[in-house]
Amino acid sequence: MFEKETDVSSITYGLLLSLSFLTSTPPSHDYADAYRVAMADSNRPLVVLVGADWCPACRQMKQTVIPQIEEQGGLSKVAFATVNVDADSTLAHELMDGGSMPQLVMFVRTDTGWQRTQLTGGQSASSVETFIAQGLDRPIATTASR
Repeated sequence: MFEKETDVSSITYGLLLSLSFLTSTPPSHDYADAYRVAMADSNRPLVVLVGADWCPACRQMKQTVIPQIEEQGGLSKVAFATVNVDADSTLAHELMDGGSMPQLVMFVRTDTGWQRTQLTGGQSASSVETFIAQGLDRPIATTASR
């Protein structure tokens, strides 16, 4: 009897854990929130993925590459956001340089102002991690206006 109760408990726990993964909401990657975080913390670059739902490379980045990096903690030192070209075309076009997508844009605050760099096109997780690491290694502002 004791073994059956343990087996049932294990199965129940496993089902509840699986259900929690299915019903959990993905983290918010809202631009306004990420912008506020980057403005409040001069050590935290702002990284924005600009893309569109109809773009296969954009979907790959948003649904596979970014979650993989996020799961491994690769976004923990940046303020990260996604911007959809169709849903927020004005902001997307302000962030983008050129018309190709996806664009992963990074803004790093330095003593001389914000420096912008970008990766264009579909990327692997390792290339995005390298891109972010390079931004974190840049000289940052020694004084922050808060």
